Amino acid sequence: MRLSRYFLPVLKESPRDAQIVSHRYMLQAGMIKQASAGIYSWLPLGFKVLRRIEDIVHEEQAKAGHIAIQMPTIQSADLWRESGRYDAYGDELLRITDRHDHEMLFTPTAEELVTDIFRSHVSSYKSLPLTLYQIQWKFRDERRPRFGVMRGREFYMKDGYNFDLTKEDALHAYNRHLVSYLRTYERMGLQAIPMRADSGPIGGDDTHEFLVLAETGESEVFYDSAVTDLTFGDRDIDYDNVDQCAAVMEEFTTKYARTDETHDEALFNEVPEERRKVARGIEVGQIFYFGTKYSEAMGATVQGPDGKPVPVHMGSHGIGVSRLLGAIIEASHDDNGIIWPEGVTPYHAGIVNLKQGDAEADAACEALYAQLTNAGLEPLYDDRDERAGGKFATMDMIGLPWRITVGPRGLKNGVVELTSRKTGESEEMAPEAAVARLVEIYKAHDIGHG
Repeated sequence: MRLSRYFLPVLKESPRDAQIVSHRYMLQAGMIKQASAGIYSWLPLGFKVLRRIEDIVHEEQAKAGHIAIQMPTIQSADLWRESGRYDAYGDELLRITDRHDHEMLFTPTAEELVTDIFRSHVSSYKSLPLTLYQIQWKFRDERRPRFGVMRGREFYMKDGYNFDLTKEDALHAYNRHLVSYLRTYERMGLQAIPMRADSGPIGGDDTHEFLVLAETGESEVFYDSAVTDLTFGDRDIDYDNVDQCAAVMEEFTTKYARTDETHDEALFNEVPEERRKVARGIEVGQIFYFGTKYSEAMGATVQGPDGKPVPVHMGSHGIGVSRLLGAIIEASHDDNGIIWPEGVTPYHAGIVNLKQGDAEADAACEALYAQLTNAGLEPLYDDRDERAGGKFATMDMIGLPWRITVGPRGLKNGVVELTSRKTGESEEMAPEAAVARLVEIYKAHDIGHG
């Protein structure tokens, strides 16, 4: 993409009403624009990152054997009355009446609707296990929406639902989701710590939420610092292997890590003092096992091996896709702007032409642009007739991981400058070497969007 043809409404001044870094930088980098309280339009740069995150979620869900569907955003209140949640959910549920006086609601979550789909089409235990999921816009009528996409009213969310014959099978689904989430977050450059949590209005006895440590987090976090040394890495996971998934679950949840809601001071004090840490965290996902709560209330049964009807065991599993943009920025930024990890960056590298209109510089930039594109990467070429300082400031603000700077002085020596946004380190090299370096970097991350 050529910046002269792109829609990137970067703000020169820091927005006054933005209280946290991610909100300020998303506005300043031209990623979002507020439409009303807690509701945002996603502009091209923000929408591109949103799609990067969504793609990773879809890929990891597919690896875990989960099946994508799409459910409507508007649901019937009758389904929620069946489960008993219509009145219990509270004021965050946006209730709607259509022109025929039918009571409807804007979905904040879809346990009832997916259970209705299941009971309409699945009648035998032979169809189990089954996990269905979607990525869809949701709405919760927050009393005080704030912090941009971190606590908005409209949000983009992956919500998945497993159906299993027994509790043991459902707990394997629970462990399988935890493993797939760990892999998902690491691909985004995040270390998300799984912590035992409160189930809230969804219900159930078993639930873990995933938190990213950040100064602006909404939850206080008490944790053993050894938990932050755990990485998923390149483990080859067989998601059908019960023991393997359980082992990963055990490894990542045995060390102490809890929010203020479930904190146990006595257990925390058993951790060596030098490893006891208190910080703040941002929730980026949560998994639940709630047994037969919905299946019994809504008649979701299957014929068991003995021919008798059995209510299925269920769980639900969510990832805040739009919230993740804010969480990544909170975890990865500096005073000059965003620092995108390679896995979610909107463009893989920026090309800055220091002397637009110079025949040699223009030709070198065009060649770099073509070579990167042909290699399956997406460059953003700043071909505007602007001062170098303004171009650098824009690149720093939007946070692309790598920048190639091209100017007449360097070209006389046959070199361009490759700069890491994360470290600030620069290296002069031949243009072809810069392209080869970037291809190697993104190949190591298994990234290419040609």
